[in-house]
Amino acid sequence: MSEEKKGSGRGRWLVIGVVVVAGLGLVRGNGHDGAASADPSPTAAASGPSAGAAPSAGSPATPSKPPKPSGRYDPADYAAPVRQYAAEAGVNPQLLMAILYNESYKPHDPELERAWQRGKPDASFGIANMHRAAFDDTKPGRPFASRQWEELPDDRNLAVQAAAWHLHDLAAQLPARPGVSLTRDELVALGYNAGAGNMLAFARGVKIGSQAQSYLDRLRDNWSKSGEAVK
Repeated sequence: MSEEKKGSGRGRWLVIGVVVVAGLGLVRGNGHDGAASADPSPTAAASGPSAGAAPSAGSPATPSKPPKPSGRYDPADYAAPVRQYAAEAGVNPQLLMAILYNESYKPHDPELERAWQRGKPDASFGIANMHRAAFDDTKPGRPFASRQWEELPDDRNLAVQAAAWHLHDLAAQLPARPGVSLTRDELVALGYNAGAGNMLAFARGVKIGSQAQSYLDRLRDNWSKSGEAVK
């Protein structure tokens, strides 16, 4: 997922995108355009349902057919599956949508993702930028237990569902009352970016590093439009 270094990640994606497009002709023209303004950071009161609850992992409702995957997309187009899978996993849909906005920094074309992964086997897949280990750790006992990480680039609903349950699992590890001013949603987002161990360290008051702080800043910038998207 998003533990990859974002500063250099954008440059690497630009380079690999140019190479792949020139060599493989992967240009797609069916992306979605969206516009929304960035706003203030989330507050504890705006966190919605408790992410730490452990809801049943029963059969989900049949998801709507996702738009055809392409290199460009607007996370707000996935508001319906975000609401559905956030409810299924017991997490705040605004947080899940904000994660998608944070992870939209790179192209999400299935062929381009696979081309990148061939040169960087530990790369992440799907619109939520999930690594294989995180996906495999999250799926046991879940409605998508029979699915494979390799399917994420082609099935954006699956990517949203897996991200929702991973956020649930991260939240379940947090203490009831973290000793910091960060909200639970912010801590869970940091866990999504930097891993559970770092999330717990931040919850104890360990100073946030520059990469994690950048991720948190983007989350706050994306927070308001994420809430609008999932209304």
